[in-house]
Amino acid sequence: MPDFDYDLFIIGGGSGGVRAARFASQRGARVGLAESGRMGGTCVNVGCIPKKLYSFAAHYAESFAESRGFGWQLPGQPTLDWATLKANRATEITRLNGIYEGIIAGAGADRLQGHASLVDAHTVRVQAEAGPERTVTARHILIATGGRPFVPQFPGSDLVVVSDEMFDLPTFPQRLVVVGGGYIGCEMASIFHGLGATVTLIYRGEQVLRGFDEEVRGFTAAEMRKAGVDIRTGTDVQSIEALPGGARRLRLSDGSTLDADVVLYATGRRPNVEGLNLQGVGVRQTKNGHIEVDEHFATSVPGIYALGDAVGRKDLTPVALAEAMALVDHLFGPAPGKPAHGPIDYALVPTAVFTHPPIGTVGLSEEAARDKHGAIRVFRGDFRPLRHTLSGSAERTLVKLVVDAATDRVVGLHMVGADAGEIVQGFAVALQCGATKAQFDRTIGIHPTTAEEFVTLREVSRT
Repeated sequence: MPDFDYDLFIIGGGSGGVRAARFASQRGARVGLAESGRMGGTCVNVGCIPKKLYSFAAHYAESFAESRGFGWQLPGQPTLDWATLKANRATEITRLNGIYEGIIAGAGADRLQGHASLVDAHTVRVQAEAGPERTVTARHILIATGGRPFVPQFPGSDLVVVSDEMFDLPTFPQRLVVVGGGYIGCEMASIFHGLGATVTLIYRGEQVLRGFDEEVRGFTAAEMRKAGVDIRTGTDVQSIEALPGGARRLRLSDGSTLDADVVLYATGRRPNVEGLNLQGVGVRQTKNGHIEVDEHFATSVPGIYALGDAVGRKDLTPVALAEAMALVDHLFGPAPGKPAHGPIDYALVPTAVFTHPPIGTVGLSEEAARDKHGAIRVFRGDFRPLRHTLSGSAERTLVKLVVDAATDRVVGLHMVGADAGEIVQGFAVALQCGATKAQFDRTIGIHPTTAEEFVTLREVSRT
């Protein structure tokens, strides 16, 4: 066997890359990792973490308003200090960047700063922003470079921003237009509305949140509209022009115009693989640019692997982490005394969406369950939480179970309401272990202290 500098060299310092580096090192592998930006990838820097911090900030505005129903009298109208929020977020992200750097150092892996590209199946070139180029060799190369926002080309497309820029806008936008009805668009619309902006969400489809359970889509859209987000479906942007003073004017396909301080385009993401020289070494990609891999995350070039958003099976941090563990076990064997991480059931990975109210979901939607299992049973509860009997808020909560009629197994759990992500995360293990509806009945009953009355999930459909 030829001698290499590393057993595993990783391109990308996000969740999947760092997890692979850490655990491959624990297996005794010599590991190197190249990252051109800050450690932590999208999740830490411009994704999950700052998004959730800003969601917390937005919920304070709701709490200030709701507190009056509980007897609290504030001395004046609370105001948001945008500069303070940005500065405190930046401090926290820097702390997390340091933790990720520490994970790599603590694992004994080499950290290279710079943009990496493939030379051949076992060679990587790393170009630092300032400094000499370095070439390294590795028995295995892993591409874990994540994804990036995508903006289509149209007149005025250079006047928009993407989600990466929303956390550090120079001034807070009093009027925000969000284009796109996916989870990122809906999250940003909810968060910035909660922070005080007037928000309009534009989506060319019939309903937002394509790919989610149909009832969850409709329920969430209704709650967002109830809160004050102007959701306009069935229309699209034709052009954008700059107005004096920095404002933007949008011309829509329905003939109307709309003015905004900031226009956010949340119209999808693409794999972040430009400049890797994939075609030069023969790594095959899909028509959308994702890297093609097999069940072991091997690409079309022996020795080169890929995972996470660059592959695009499911663009979630927990997925990248699980894929990294499966790959490390495949390449270097499982940890002593531990079973190998098996194939990933992507349908059973829980998902949280930080809309207001938030969404938690795991397993199959009602529509997907019908297609897969044929005969299903659907149970649901729709109620006003006890908190809002005094808060004055009209927000409601939805809980929904989808059950395979033949086996009584719960194949889908969906919730829209406070703490939905955390609650569904707790029940996800039950689905992964094949829990039945009878077993759920002993645990999922909603206690009277969380609702205006004792709520049970009533069967609403049996087909």
